[in-house]
Amino acid sequence: MSKRAYTVERVLEHGQLTDVRIHIDGKRWHLWGRKGSERESDLASGVASGDLPVLLGAGLGVCLGELLKSGPVAVLDNDPLIAEASGADLFRDHPKVIWLSGDPAQVLNQVREWRASNGGQALKLLKIPLYQRLDRDWYTAIGNTLEDENESGLPDFWTEVAYPKFRNSKPRVLFFNRPYFLMGEITSALNRLGIEFRSVDIGSGETVRDGFVEDLLRAVVDFKPDLALTVNHFGVDREGRLTDLLMKMKLPLASWFVDNPHLILYRYADVLPDLTAIFTYDAGNLGVMRKKGFENVFYLPLATDVERFKPGIAGREEWRADVSFLGNSMVHAVDEYTLSSGVSGELLRQFPMLAAEFGERSELSVEEFLQNRHPKVLQQMERFSSDEQKLSFEALITWEATRQYRLSCVQELLLYSPLIVGDAGWHELLPRHGWRYLASLDYYNDLPAFYPMSKIGFNCTSRQMKGAVNQRVFDVPACGGFVLTDYREQMEALFEPGHEIVSYSNITEIGPLLEKWMNDDAGRAAVTAAARKRILAEHTYEHRLSLLLEKMRQTFC
Repeated sequence: MSKRAYTVERVLEHGQLTDVRIHIDGKRWHLWGRKGSERESDLASGVASGDLPVLLGAGLGVCLGELLKSGPVAVLDNDPLIAEASGADLFRDHPKVIWLSGDPAQVLNQVREWRASNGGQALKLLKIPLYQRLDRDWYTAIGNTLEDENESGLPDFWTEVAYPKFRNSKPRVLFFNRPYFLMGEITSALNRLGIEFRSVDIGSGETVRDGFVEDLLRAVVDFKPDLALTVNHFGVDREGRLTDLLMKMKLPLASWFVDNPHLILYRYADVLPDLTAIFTYDAGNLGVMRKKGFENVFYLPLATDVERFKPGIAGREEWRADVSFLGNSMVHAVDEYTLSSGVSGELLRQFPMLAAEFGERSELSVEEFLQNRHPKVLQQMERFSSDEQKLSFEALITWEATRQYRLSCVQELLLYSPLIVGDAGWHELLPRHGWRYLASLDYYNDLPAFYPMSKIGFNCTSRQMKGAVNQRVFDVPACGGFVLTDYREQMEALFEPGHEIVSYSNITEIGPLLEKWMNDDAGRAAVTAAARKRILAEHTYEHRLSLLLEKMRQTFC
């Protein structure tokens, strides 16, 4: 907003808008005067083919309308009253328009990102004179800066990023970083492998932070990576602007899903660039991802960081137990997604039954389960008002299925006075006596010492992982603990059953297995040693990253 207060007045001639008068402190200013439409049309005709037009002030909207016939336009307009009076703000939401106002530094960064994402061509600044007089500090300062940058600009940007990929013995990685599980493990593994990488901070919000694209482009020019790497599609917008930009730079993207891709890629169904590869921790997802149109999909299970999860770290005496379970009750997650999904009436009463059935079925996604078993419910879900609501409903079914299953497993532990570590929701689900409770522990600082303090670390896997194994199956043996886990089909390719891993297929087996292994110190030690040997040989994050990088080389070289 300009610093001076003003009022505006529309001027019509034969029913056509020809001018906007601005009244400031008793003085009258004109946007154009008579023949304003012709002047704006002449302004548009001065833009050469290939230039990126930047309007300093929206004007009457005539110039803007003409420019949009040829391509994208940036509008830098800090005077909303004028744009509203002229009707130019009707273009504000046009898909080819980027409309910028507010903090000049942020506006400049946004123009730079817009320029780079549209080919890096020269900017053509189109100044409507009145705006410079109205707010010189804003329009002139931004205009002068852009003119200076336009001289150096990015004329050789596409030449700079046209370098050949995967020509070095070890690929160079551009890593999209944000605070999340696995980020530290990935960077540590890359360092130990001797892989050069550059991190670009995404931010922690729903959308990428301001300046992310600019930093990304600078990193590509300076560092010249062979591929970009992200987790769970972080940094990738659902409209596909980032993947389009990576495509233009011919920079492949590897996205490693360490959570259920069905609850993430729901929003990205139409973002299927040729240079994207999907890696998933669950081999069962491969077929589903291919059905969604993703051609380059690979199985990449979880692993562990054996530099962090290693034996010999002293734990607290309060952690000592015959059997312990560490995990979320899912009570609060179910409450959260009940609200965000907006379910009510019969569907609200029905979802616990649907969740119980989904937990027992083989379908990996709620959508596929409903299509096969409850098509009428699927029709109701498809009528939800937004993708976000549909996603929340699928998450609700998944987490309620996990809550029910996890509770049924943990109840089998109660005869053995278990130590349960997690959220306060367990107090709502379990009796007041017969078990000990600890609030959640820190994954990195506490768990490597916590796991070996129990004779048996109990594991029951989330229902978002129908065939895959979770992190605990690797972490517990890596630091010298014994784990009893539920059977998962894919574990047999990772560990030798009975020798390197012990599992139950039904909750009725939990009690007898606890009795057997709690009283067999030598047996537990043998299984743990065998599991740790296998982990060191095959299941570290160095192994996983080496495989990912080789798959990217084979696919995109």
